[in-house]
Amino acid sequence: MSVTASTQPVDVPLLIGGRFETSAADRHGDVFNPSTGQVQARVPLCGEADVDRAVRAAADAQPAWGETPAVERARVMFRFRERLHARFEELAALVTREHGKTAAEARAEMQRGIEMVEFAAGIPSLLMGQALENIASSVDCETSRHPVGVCAGITPFNFPSMVPLWMFPVAITCGNTFVLKPSEKVPLSAVMLGELLVEAGLPDGVFNIVHGDKTVVDALLTHPLVKAISFVGSTAVAKHVYETGTANGKRVQAAGGAKNHLIIMPDAELDQVVSALQSSAFGCAGERCMAGSLAVPVGRIADDLVEGLCQAGKRMKVGPTDGQADVQMGPLVTAAHRDRVSGYLEVAASEGAEVALDGRAFDLPSDGFLLGPSVVDRVQPEMRLAKEEIFGPVLSVVRVDDLDQALELGKQCPYGNGASIFTRSGWAAREFKRSFNAGMIGINVGVPAPMAWFPFTGWNKSFFGDLHIQGVEGVQFYTQQKMTMTRWFRSSADSAADPIWKSQAGGS
Repeated sequence: MSVTASTQPVDVPLLIGGRFETSAADRHGDVFNPSTGQVQARVPLCGEADVDRAVRAAADAQPAWGETPAVERARVMFRFRERLHARFEELAALVTREHGKTAAEARAEMQRGIEMVEFAAGIPSLLMGQALENIASSVDCETSRHPVGVCAGITPFNFPSMVPLWMFPVAITCGNTFVLKPSEKVPLSAVMLGELLVEAGLPDGVFNIVHGDKTVVDALLTHPLVKAISFVGSTAVAKHVYETGTANGKRVQAAGGAKNHLIIMPDAELDQVVSALQSSAFGCAGERCMAGSLAVPVGRIADDLVEGLCQAGKRMKVGPTDGQADVQMGPLVTAAHRDRVSGYLEVAASEGAEVALDGRAFDLPSDGFLLGPSVVDRVQPEMRLAKEEIFGPVLSVVRVDDLDQALELGKQCPYGNGASIFTRSGWAAREFKRSFNAGMIGINVGVPAPMAWFPFTGWNKSFFGDLHIQGVEGVQFYTQQKMTMTRWFRSSADSAADPIWKSQAGGS
């Protein structure tokens, strides 16, 4: 499906049972180009009937796909990977066009997604079970991994390609079938991924796409044929997904929001820190759950840090990304989200914080959903900017006197996605790594997001469930173990008196 072939908004199709089709939904949503503010597509907001058809297509396809040898399933991923590489620039441009990422950010997103496909292609080795002979007298024990059945993925707007690729390649290679519900704000990339899977030879019904809002989410969470749900989004919805899904007998992994702390010790290299924080806080316009949104300078470095961040922010080229190669920060995904983020700058002033760099003051084109980077200094721990996930290019600064205060600030945070420390001290880094209240830790790293081979280990209200997305935990989530104990008794046909059995019975 191309969104460039026509100047008129295109209708986003569903993928059900191997066929792309137009939904009969009576409600639709607009898909914007954030750089221009123009509507480029209409996405159907499906109902329960479309969900049921997609789930039943997946259920019909699952028995045969689950019996397909794991090596053959992996070969589909190899072919899928080749098609992702062949269409790499086209896919990256589509991410830019529907989300607003810069060209460099969109390419990085695609690369990280492809790494998940490469991980999935190696899954057969992770599906191997364990065995132990003679665990009791003449008793052998073994385990084997089996698919769970129909799985569903509900993905957010901020990574239109990468987050779906966190989920379905692993689920499918483990022998499951899949129904994807992408964000209705950014459905185009998901449809193109579906096209490439079909081209790669994936059997009909193994991968399906439905579009919509809460109606579709709840239909997936309660459908009796759906066995597992993967979700990435806000904490409030993650909690709803987890509670509703588990109440309906499903296994659930639900990644929620974050408030990621960046601790800067007095001995840190200031230029390196400013560069890392600029990328962490303002990369992808701050629309990522691993963005550094709370800078915590310790002691005397605070003044110089704030000055450096403001100067770096002022130098950033902010503007439309569609067709612009040199832009460093693009628009936010919608006008409503831009207005919500900019509203936090009004909150900052009303609560007594200092807006040291105001993104609203940038000279920006009126078209598109643009907002410049912002730095808010002297934020206090009780203020909203210190506690709430903003999900935009606003970096709050909470000054502390020592590392203990920085660690205590982390303990007060209800989230627990990621945190980083910048220091030359091995002792401080070790203390931070051991003690900070978050699941993903960076040392002199601005965005401690794990590669495909490691789990995305959010804590507290940043994650609901037991087995995380990515890595070996992802394989465990999409499979169930079977344990077999075996004992064989020798029959009369196996008599040691029969010469054919003597060598096996210890005779000569």
